Amino acid sequence: MKERAIRGRLARYFDAYHSFNRPPLRTLAPAVSDPTPIPIPESDEALLAECRIETFRAGGPGGQHQNRTESGVRLVHLPTDIRVTVREERSQHRNRALALSRLRIRLETLNERDEPRIETRIPPSQKRKRREAKKRRSDTKRMRKPPGLDE
Repeated sequence: MKERAIRGRLARYFDAYHSFNRPPLRTLAPAVSDPTPIPIPESDEALLAECRIETFRAGGPGGQHQNRTESGVRLVHLPTDIRVTVREERSQHRNRALALSRLRIRLETLNERDEPRIETRIPPSQKRKRREAKKRRSDTKRMRKPPGLDE
């Protein structure tokens, strides 16, 4: 892919100061013309089988217990590459349960599909109302200006 095309695709994630803005969660989903929902297993064991489990030292409040044991849990869902990190609890088992529930929620949000918007026509009365409001606003702004020499 040419550099120009790549820059054009990524332009929406950059602001005026060229810092990277994180894309929304829905755009991280695999881009497919007909998006099929991601199958979410009912049991936790089956969902864990689809994940890579990483443990790490959580750190933070909790004292020596949290600093010396690997109680932080990171789950990487291999089919979608979604990562969930939990390090709130002192226990690795509780962190793993929390990470599983959060991963399940993330997968469910990816499966949600937006309803297509029904196109509606703006009623003529509303168009007239908007035009009148714009006219009043322009008159107000015109009255703020100092009078010209010809007036």
